[in-house]
Amino acid sequence: MKLIVDSGSTKADWIAIDNSGTVIFTTQTLGLNPEILNQESILSRINERFDISQNREKVSHLFFYGAGCGTDRMKKFLAQILEKYFANAVVSVHEDTYAAIYATCGLDEKAIVSILGTGSNCSYYDGQEVHQKVQSLGYIAMDDCSGNFFGRQLIRSYYFNKMPSNLAVILAEEYDLDADSVKHNLYKEANPNAYLATYAKFLIENKEHPYLQNMILENIESFLENYIKQYDNFREVPLHFVGSIAFYLKDELELVLHRHNLELGEVYRRPIDGLIRHHIENV
Repeated sequence: MKLIVDSGSTKADWIAIDNSGTVIFTTQTLGLNPEILNQESILSRINERFDISQNREKVSHLFFYGAGCGTDRMKKFLAQILEKYFANAVVSVHEDTYAAIYATCGLDEKAIVSILGTGSNCSYYDGQEVHQKVQSLGYIAMDDCSGNFFGRQLIRSYYFNKMPSNLAVILAEEYDLDADSVKHNLYKEANPNAYLATYAKFLIENKEHPYLQNMILENIESFLENYIKQYDNFREVPLHFVGSIAFYLKDELELVLHRHNLELGEVYRRPIDGLIRHHIENV
């Protein structure tokens, strides 16, 4: 049995397949970002799913693609945890960029692939290897145009009294914006980035409002300038996107790219289906 895992900071999709590619089971856990979770928390989240725990000894190969796995230290940390839990499995840990690339790119295709979900990043795939111009410093310093980035902007806009009153009323009705509650979620609870990203639902549902539309377009412009345009060949290769923010703001992405005479490539909410195809055909 092979296990394929696509993990963000908010949630992780798990699919078990046999050697012919037949799906044995699919399930979902909370995200397993090793940058923000300790070993106990990671194991607890995995153990919550009976279909994973009861099949742990049957797993021969585990392919894990996840947020927070961009450094060798974090890859090794997570791999050691997974190797102990899935004792009979050969474990391979990659950053989530590879999941996005394998899902969107054809064989040997060159492309710039961006992730816009709870967090964000951008890579160039030359058909064989992945190249990054910007090393992510995580949700506090970077993650431009991501769910948590928008969440931070919305909370700041609300507290600085910059948000139009009609929007502020709706936001306060849908979220607990008491200062103590916000600070507790940001500084006392696990996954503050995932908490911030919950505000993206409000942004998407009300994206036609001029204030939010302007916020969205400004952030996409910033992502284009700070990430995509780092690559000299950004006009020569497809621009693919993966993640819930990219998926639900596809129209806005297309609008901004057209302003710069660029075309939007593939856009997927989740890369897991593409990962199944990749592992059947190439692994």
